Amino acid sequence: MSKAIIALHQVHKYYLKGVHALQDVNLSIEEGQWTAMMGPSGSGKTTLLNLLDGLDRPSLGRIEILGIDTSRFSADNWTVFRRENIGLVFQQFYLIPYLTALENVMLAQYYHSMADKRQAQKSLEEIGLGARMHHFPSELSGGEQQRVCIARALINEPKIILADEPTGNLDEDNEKIVMDIFHKLDAERKTVLMVTHNPNLGRLADRRIYLEHGRVKHEHWV
Repeated sequence: MSKAIIALHQVHKYYLKGVHALQDVNLSIEEGQWTAMMGPSGSGKTTLLNLLDGLDRPSLGRIEILGIDTSRFSADNWTVFRRENIGLVFQQFYLIPYLTALENVMLAQYYHSMADKRQAQKSLEEIGLGARMHHFPSELSGGEQQRVCIARALINEPKIILADEPTGNLDEDNEKIVMDIFHKLDAERKTVLMVTHNPNLGRLADRRIYLEHGRVKHEHWV
């Protein structure tokens, strides 16, 4: 039986000037589930993702990840926990410009206190970048850079993958390639939480959660 790998209990997030980004969010995500977080701009999707990867803190409430209450984590606690358990896929890629695709992926291994060049090469080959692994980010298309970002997120076999608009900057052809990668992750029963405006990508997920004005408005299961 699947178990909750992420649980939010009465989570609120306030910002200055009276902005209430999240309001009383209660949410449970099971191991092996692909969840799409959807909703209009300003609904709280990215704020929620930032709470789950430790880049921000809840104002009220409790967040448990892998059964651990992260609410009292220090910055150092979060750095270690994120490195050991969470793979991050960003819309803006954040690749190191003076490192090749292969070196960018291996950098994630380095932070995990390991370095396996063959594994990094294999990860790039599996996403169709075997012939491009020695190219720098400036020599890669947006879709290729996003695939490097995905390979970097997956190289350490994280328990949870958090993705923020993974197809947001891509053309139709590259969007399909990235969607196929996420479909493969779902077939492998990886735990994925993804923020997306893309209805085509959202429909592939096991579950779609819709946020509006910082609240869970409704959800849909496939």
